[in-house]
Amino acid sequence: MNALTASTPGRICLFGEHLDYLGLPVIAAAISRRVSITGTRRADRHTIIELPDIRSRVEFDFTDEPLAYGQERDYFRSAYNVLLKHDFTFSKGVEGTVRGNIPLNSGTSSSTALVTSWIHFLVQMSDRPRPLSRRRVAELAHEAEVQEFGEPGGTMDHYATALGNVIYLETEPAVRIEELRPKLGAFVLGDSQEPKDTIGILRRVRNGVQEIVRKVQELNPDFSLHLTDTLELDNFSRMLSEDEFRLLSGTVANRDLLREARQVLEAADLNHVRLGELLTQHQNVLRTAQQISTPKIDRMIDAALGAGALGAKINGSGGGGCMFAYAPGHAASVAEAIEREGGLAYIINIDQGTLAEPTVIP
Repeated sequence: MNALTASTPGRICLFGEHLDYLGLPVIAAAISRRVSITGTRRADRHTIIELPDIRSRVEFDFTDEPLAYGQERDYFRSAYNVLLKHDFTFSKGVEGTVRGNIPLNSGTSSSTALVTSWIHFLVQMSDRPRPLSRRRVAELAHEAEVQEFGEPGGTMDHYATALGNVIYLETEPAVRIEELRPKLGAFVLGDSQEPKDTIGILRRVRNGVQEIVRKVQELNPDFSLHLTDTLELDNFSRMLSEDEFRLLSGTVANRDLLREARQVLEAADLNHVRLGELLTQHQNVLRTAQQISTPKIDRMIDAALGAGALGAKINGSGGGGCMFAYAPGHAASVAEAIEREGGLAYIINIDQGTLAEPTVIP
């Protein structure tokens, strides 16, 4: 049977955790673990989506009006509703199967990979299939996953997974994306298996920094997270609590680490050792200033570094989930060290972005 497979990678954030929703740049990379949807059109407007990995099934009917949501973060229906808003029509339902090997609820964008694959699949199953740029697929996926439900969160996950490889992303004053092509070695992804509170942490850190910026701008209206030098921060220490000053300093430090990392990644001769050092420095700031690491993840990072990794850091919003280590030439030993600390380890490489390709179902 002729069918279509749409697949999308997960992602790691190399530099810039908790910066994108503040309007600051990030550097992210797609990884070689993906979510795919394989399926076909039906003769009627009924839709059946099998999810064997989580022993679930989703069923509903396509209509000409927006669908009511049946549960929290009802991404299958929200993606359909978003496409209706953008003048896609569906006179036939679909049936398909979702499979993936991205760790769930771990900070590696499994939900974004799912939504992006579903958007990409639906566009080609619409009444008037059309090619969309990967950037446009990312924008539609962000609308379906984040905007439709009024949740916090930036666009890093969507651009990183849709575009693939390594990207440098600016969102202010306008979206600007630079696709980097560094010759990177292997990484090791380590899943702590600790549950995450993504929304809670995003709100705590984002709202905290935004309130700090508001306070500082009352004293100095020209203050900017983009432009203010680290040496200028002492001027605001008396008006902030110790925790607030630490968070502000950490945000600026992460900004500066990213700027150096961009230069390293753009260099013709990649300095792998310096890249690893910058990753570990980024982790130290995230642990002390943003306070998003956990004791178990700290142990996994220390074990990875002890086993030969050049650098390591937590991935995603934090509070659990995954870390990763840059470990060219030592991936196997680093994976073993992470698993001795109770994590699940996966050797990964940088991967291409979202794809939609014809396939054959036996």
